[in-house]
Amino acid sequence: MEQDDNKRVILSKAKGLMTTTLGKIQLFSIINFSKNKKILQFCIVLQICQAINLKKSLFSNKLQSGMILAIFNKKLTGGAFMKHQNFKRTYKAINYMLVAVLLLLTFSVTMAEDTKQEDKVTGSVSLGASNRYIFRGYELSSGSVVIQPSITLSYKGFSVNYWGNIDTNERATQSFIPDRPGRKSFNESDLTLSYTYTIDKLSLTGGYIYYGTKYTDETEEIFLSASYDVITKPTLTIYRDISTYPGTYINLSFSHSLPVYKDITLDLAASFGYFMGDDSYWKTYESSTGDYTGKKYRGFHDGKLQAGFTIPIAKNLTVQPMVQYWFPLSSKTKRIVDGSPYNPNGHLDDTWVTGINITFSF
Repeated sequence: MEQDDNKRVILSKAKGLMTTTLGKIQLFSIINFSKNKKILQFCIVLQICQAINLKKSLFSNKLQSGMILAIFNKKLTGGAFMKHQNFKRTYKAINYMLVAVLLLLTFSVTMAEDTKQEDKVTGSVSLGASNRYIFRGYELSSGSVVIQPSITLSYKGFSVNYWGNIDTNERATQSFIPDRPGRKSFNESDLTLSYTYTIDKLSLTGGYIYYGTKYTDETEEIFLSASYDVITKPTLTIYRDISTYPGTYINLSFSHSLPVYKDITLDLAASFGYFMGDDSYWKTYESSTGDYTGKKYRGFHDGKLQAGFTIPIAKNLTVQPMVQYWFPLSSKTKRIVDGSPYNPNGHLDDTWVTGINITFSF
């Protein structure tokens, strides 16, 4: 009777240890140095069943119980068998071999589960509306509402994004010549392809952007980005125009979200840009010639401060009201010479943008 109680205690403790990873490690340690071969055999059978996830599929409860009882049956585990000289000599090697196999099985199952998760396609669809369209400080709309649809798909680090701009009433600015003055225009469609590789908290991204603009010549860029996942999430991105307007734009940005109420967050962000033009297009305005014949434009360019809220309104659906303040970072950026912008793309002003974005994620 006392022996049966001891068996039940052993079974209960072993099963308890098998429920956690730490418990399994502890149990293996006990097994390797235990003189009780019955516990070892029970644990090996139970761990094999769990490691390959067959406990409920191929092994019925009755069969598993029968295996455990057979292990503890004296006819199989006691007497001459346990004392056989070949058993003593090879038992230790078999024990370590089985443990190695079990660890390999557990690792394989874990990797399969991780791969299954990575194979899932994720994405988002969003629609934004604001009072202005600002790109790197340049004002590309005025006195109208702009609507900006976007869709992103991601798979195993690869992403593709479409972004568009609809100006409900095109009007000229110092940096923008309308393709349909005074009328609504779907005047931009951009496509971005990228790949992100993550090392712990560091994310590295490389990609390509096609700018399909109707109000100016279309162009293309390649970019590299590095982001570190700490409290302000600093991100450094370098863009290089490889087509119509050869030049390099460097942007340093920061962002952080603070919990406000339940799942609502206050989202804060800031960014600062530096530009270097290396094509004749970027020659600056000179009063002596009355034309763009000066040095190529370069310098600290634009700054942006942003605040907004992320408000969940349904599963995978959020609304994000926001406000932005754009400002020039240097005198070159806002300089005007004889009534003409020093920068061939137009001067930058202090500008406020307000808008709202709704996003569905999947």
